Amino acid sequence: MTQLVDVSHQIAAGMTTYPGLPGPVIDEHLSFEDSHATYAQGTEFTIGRISLVSNTGTYLDTPAHRYRDGADLADLELEKVADLPGTVIDRRDSDERAITADAVKGLDVAGRAVLLRTGWDRHWRSEQYGSPEHPYLTADAARALADAGAALVGIDSVNIDDTSPQSQGSRPVHSLLLAAGIPVVEHLCLLDRLPTTGFAFFAVPVKIRGMATFPVRAFAVVE
Repeated sequence: MTQLVDVSHQIAAGMTTYPGLPGPVIDEHLSFEDSHATYAQGTEFTIGRISLVSNTGTYLDTPAHRYRDGADLADLELEKVADLPGTVIDRRDSDERAITADAVKGLDVAGRAVLLRTGWDRHWRSEQYGSPEHPYLTADAARALADAGAALVGIDSVNIDDTSPQSQGSRPVHSLLLAAGIPVVEHLCLLDRLPTTGFAFFAVPVKIRGMATFPVRAFAVVE
């Protein structure tokens, strides 16, 4: 028996994902009523329309998000984002915001999706969620994951990097992971429903040329 566990946020009109970025606009390109002029009596359709920044909801970053010559969504191989064996690193009981290399020391992460469970998703769609006090991964931990061959790294926080004033706008974790071709998934949720291991992880975005980041329906298949 297997179980499907959805670990992605719902996207709703006007919602804030990352502070300062606009929320999505969702409306109709074609309504049921307007479609009556085109189709036979008793047949009707609706066609929706959405305008959003690519960093909306639960989304995946490709190397092109950080590097001008990096691979974008259209270059993304399914093997990097689908049916990956998963490992959860549980940091919910930690009083420290920073997730250091000690948290990944000794773990076999080669070819795996490494998901950082901090519990920050409990603040979703609140002012606290976007606070610079959120948990984050450190550069030494990112380097350790890249050196160990992690396939993907995700977090249930507003950013995988430190965004506090002390960071001075640096993004070492994005820089290290994306330089290594390791996709990053941010704004995951409900990771408490996953075991530490024993699941397959999926986070597949739309195949768009010229775009570096896009929302995903992230989920796990738990044995």
